[in-house]
Amino acid sequence: MEYNERLARFRQGHVNPFDRREIDSSTEGKDPPKHEVRSEIFSSESKTQSSDRAMDLGLAEDHFSRPVGSFVASDVEQLKQAIAECKRLILELPEHSEKQKDTVIKLIHLRLKLQELKDPEEDEPNLQVLLEHRFSKEKSKSVKQMCDKCSTIIWGLIQTWYTCTGCYYRCHSKCMNLINKPCVRSKVSHQSEYELSICPEVGLDKQDYRCAECRTPISLRGVPNEARQCDYTGQYYCSSCHWNDTAIIPSRVIHNWEFEPRQVCRTSMRYLALMISRPVLKLKEINPLLFNFVEELVEIRKLRQDILLMKPYFITCKEAMEARLLLHLQDRQHFVENDDMYSLQDLIDTSSGRLSCSLTEIHTTFAKHIKLDCEKCQAKGFMCELCKEGDILFPFDNHTSVCHDCFAVFHRKCYKSAWKRTFLYIFLMHSEKESLSG
Repeated sequence: MEYNERLARFRQGHVNPFDRREIDSSTEGKDPPKHEVRSEIFSSESKTQSSDRAMDLGLAEDHFSRPVGSFVASDVEQLKQAIAECKRLILELPEHSEKQKDTVIKLIHLRLKLQELKDPEEDEPNLQVLLEHRFSKEKSKSVKQMCDKCSTIIWGLIQTWYTCTGCYYRCHSKCMNLINKPCVRSKVSHQSEYELSICPEVGLDKQDYRCAECRTPISLRGVPNEARQCDYTGQYYCSSCHWNDTAIIPSRVIHNWEFEPRQVCRTSMRYLALMISRPVLKLKEINPLLFNFVEELVEIRKLRQDILLMKPYFITCKEAMEARLLLHLQDRQHFVENDDMYSLQDLIDTSSGRLSCSLTEIHTTFAKHIKLDCEKCQAKGFMCELCKEGDILFPFDNHTSVCHDCFAVFHRKCYKSAWKRTFLYIFLMHSEKESLSG
């Protein structure tokens, strides 16, 4: 009898509260009022039933059927209570049981519905422009990223987030209006040059003991915020602007041929990443002595000079244009424009040996086309006009020299001996003039 009474009360708690006939017919004048029934349902005697009801909250198709944006605070509070109840049940239920797995699934659905109420996706545009950033809404839900504004994890499954297509700045949608850092790509477009002084530190006192970027109070003792130095700019930053990321510093490479990554702030890391392939380093002017100590650079310079000598053959050869031979250097377009500008990536690949191997292979392919495969390019060779002997000469051969005035090609030995004879002739003529005048 006791079981039947409880079952009747349970059913009364789940009936439509607006259907008075069903309530009256089920109670038959014996059960307590509605508010008493509900208080007994959620009493300590029926915790399991209340837990099931709490977990079911928000999962019905018609529960939150209001238009978007018209929810009230009670909806969010009820979902939070249901989520807390699910968490408690997951800890109490046996591990790896079917009921625990179902409770976990319900918890996920409740969290998704809570997030939809707090941050509805319908109101978020796919593209936003802010401080020269071009933010694009991310569709990936499984990738876990860090927000560059609040320095917390972006849970892609339940949170909306954006990425700048220019500098790859990532942030929550709720952090968009708090961003105060302009896009780094705009700086790259307007100022494509490196800081060439090694860690130009000015001191924390010159920064007024504040972060160089967001002006947050910082100190070397970590109170109220830890001061972290950027090895590229030499300035100090807070933990929100400096995540201890590492990058290769251009000034250390050019002056010391050092490629050890150093800690840099977030802005410097993005700037160096965007600048790494830009040919803005003129080594002859910045540090010409570097070629005396790094043999690999001398080899690279010679290969680049030979490629520039091969370029006129390709732009006047129909077969070479159809084969698009110059596209072998499409990743390093500046190699077919000059021989003195380098990018930071060129120097990194030179140190590792990758650039020498790839450039030697390309050099061999180009020379093979000119000297063996193409008859038209072979016909553009030279005969040594000094000795008039030997094979056909090309300006990129190792044993040749090119006249800078008429661009004629000679054997190197013949060219040097001719210069010696010319110099001796000039010296004798000058000596004879001095003897006659004396």
